Amino acid sequence: MSSSVNMQEFVAGFILEAEEHLHSVNRNFVTVSEALKAGRPEPKAVRELFRSFHTIKGLASMVEAESIAEIAHEMEGILRNADRAAGRLSERALDLLLEATRVIEDRIKSIPKAGVSGLAKAPPRLIEELALIQGSEMSNRKAIPHQALVLPDEILKSLAPSDREQALQGLSSRRKLFLIDFEPSPQNSSVGLNITSVRDRIAKFAELVKVVPHSSQTAPTGIAFFLLILTDVGIPDIVSKSGLALDSIREVAIEKIQSEIVEIDEQLPESDEAFSATPDNDNSSVRVSVRKLDEVMERLSDLIVTRSKLSKTVTKLLGQGVDTRELTALVSENGRQLKRLRNAITQARMVSLSELFQRIPLVVRGLTKDPSKAVDVFIQAGSAEVDKAVADRIFPAIVHIIRNSVDHAIENKEDRKRAGKDETGVVTISCDDSSGTTLTITITDDGHGIDRAAVAKKSGQPLAKTDDELLKQICKPGLSTREDVTRTSGRGMGMDIVRKTIELLGGTMRLSTQEGKGTKFIVRVPVSITIIDVLSFVSGGQVFVAPVAMIQEIVEVDPAQLSKSPPVLKGGLQPQLFSRRGEAIPYLVLESVLNNRPDKKIPTTALVVHQHNGFVAFGVDRMLGQQEVVVRPIDDKLIRAKGMSGAADLGDGHPTLVLDLISLTE
Repeated sequence: MSSSVNMQEFVAGFILEAEEHLHSVNRNFVTVSEALKAGRPEPKAVRELFRSFHTIKGLASMVEAESIAEIAHEMEGILRNADRAAGRLSERALDLLLEATRVIEDRIKSIPKAGVSGLAKAPPRLIEELALIQGSEMSNRKAIPHQALVLPDEILKSLAPSDREQALQGLSSRRKLFLIDFEPSPQNSSVGLNITSVRDRIAKFAELVKVVPHSSQTAPTGIAFFLLILTDVGIPDIVSKSGLALDSIREVAIEKIQSEIVEIDEQLPESDEAFSATPDNDNSSVRVSVRKLDEVMERLSDLIVTRSKLSKTVTKLLGQGVDTRELTALVSENGRQLKRLRNAITQARMVSLSELFQRIPLVVRGLTKDPSKAVDVFIQAGSAEVDKAVADRIFPAIVHIIRNSVDHAIENKEDRKRAGKDETGVVTISCDDSSGTTLTITITDDGHGIDRAAVAKKSGQPLAKTDDELLKQICKPGLSTREDVTRTSGRGMGMDIVRKTIELLGGTMRLSTQEGKGTKFIVRVPVSITIIDVLSFVSGGQVFVAPVAMIQEIVEVDPAQLSKSPPVLKGGLQPQLFSRRGEAIPYLVLESVLNNRPDKKIPTTALVVHQHNGFVAFGVDRMLGQQEVVVRPIDDKLIRAKGMSGAADLGDGHPTLVLDLISLTE
């Protein structure tokens, strides 16, 4: 390769495409793992895995990432054998493939810092084990039981064992198998029918098993296509949904053959259509690096700050008696346009939580190697989405909570039977982003609950009377209730980092546990942390802002109606109480909380914040208004303080602190 070629451009493209394939890989590994548990092959997922690693190998070779290419090559061999064996993979092969995938992921993540030349070599042990299992798996694929599909010989010859298995599995689940003979022609083209559009239409209501090109004397080009599909609909629906002619579709039958064994073809061509590096023809999306999206968001941030300055200038002109009606209308319209632009850019940065969490069942699988323990994981993410920056930070925290649930909370099979539970433990992850600004992730297990006495003993603190006290204890640095150190637990590292990660995002974590019943963690984080809507106010002569989503309401408080509460907070502050719709609400003067000193005056305006199971009100001097701001994180540990989630520019050129009122209540 010429030294004048800028390899960095190719490397950036390699990382993007490899990460995309790894997303698909994790999803298909979950499918294969579930199929193994059910004792059935999974030909379609195995074939997709082969496609992904075949492509990763080629891309890695192109950018000279030889260690990745070497690992992917060995994995490709195992998956090719599995495909020839109709999608059959052993438990040992799957475990080794998962390990190899993690090694590839680690190397891809290291490229931006180390570069391709700095990649670690492929682990010799891993390469050796992959090669060994590839050889052992070959001995298991010499012959498979077979049922005959009633199809033309030219189609039968082109079907790999995995294709036949896929078709027969579909038939056994009461789906119908159809053969479509499509001939490209000017008439079909005039109504938008070509092989690509036909495949796209069919994909909406059917599963495509195989596309086989064949010669045709009637087709203008001399080539036609057989399409073998599985679907729940009948021929009339296929005609209406695809636009194909009725006489081009027929249902496929099967012949029951007793104990027939079919030798598997050893030669599967590399150019087989099924192994195409591009599994579909979806050209409706493009890959964009997060760095470029960050740059777009940064430019939008500049526009929002400029808009704030413009608004202040208009207000100043109005105070000088200038007629600003037309200018005010333009500023308002500009604000609406920026909000629409912000929403569009934010949506482009969103990632699906169902895709983000698709690796979690594989994590759980890795934790339950002991046959005495079984755990099922259920993910209920729906259509919830979160900003990429939030996703990258929150995912490791969620994985750690789940590791703890599996390792600490879920009992082994015998203990669960004695407790009257099902032998298989259950971990459920549910997501809710319905508020539009806050994401709520709930992790629930049906284990034995958290042992309060054991936690108190290890933490050196009194027995926790509430779940909030218990959460503080288990988040104490260095705490672990395990007596022995395992591969995943016992080092006293984790929950304190989990809580700090969530707090740095401006989020909260809550805990609910019942002895013998299970444990629930509720994590709340902002959907996006870059540009947010805030309320600005004055406290102690200083301007602050707080996210609108954090504030339940703004109320007026009559100082004469306030009463002292018995407990005294740390630092000598004593909250007062006032009645809000018949409920006693703690009231604190924000200036006193921030400066840690007794109240000097009682503001009449208060911001009500939901805290755990109740509410707290913060008294402020006066409200200023609502606006969009760009939040800059405070990364310097020397100036970071509890209750401060970042800084913002309100358009006056001075930094304004963004308060996390929920953490201030603690």
